[in-house]
Amino acid sequence: MHTITRFNTHAQGLIGWLAIEQGLTVGHIFMQEEPDRRIKFLDAWTHPEHRRKKVFTSLWDTRWRYVTEHYNDYTVYAWCKPDTLKHLLTEGFHAGDTCTYVERKITSEHVRIGPTVPITC
Repeated sequence: MHTITRFNTHAQGLIGWLAIEQGLTVGHIFMQEEPDRRIKFLDAWTHPEHRRKKVFTSLWDTRWRYVTEHYNDYTVYAWCKPDTLKHLLTEGFHAGDTCTYVERKITSEHVRIGPTVPITC
């Protein structure tokens, strides 16, 4: 069985929780306080060998309990992967626009192609 431990980081408004089992971190979850009474839910992770053992659920429930006790009338938001979207929708979140992950290798042979205006998600 795992335990949940809250910790404050020295980063701006970043708060996290660790799921610990037998002295090892088996999961984590974070949030960040932002201006204008907003809370950003950040990444959650569970070690592959500990998935399907309620680690994510206990991390989520702990963070949710914390925000409901300390941030009344704030707005909370998150970016999520498709697998997490179903959970967030059942928790009362509303889906916004879709954003697609992209990546590329950095090389010295970068050639600019495409539009010359900024593109944002």
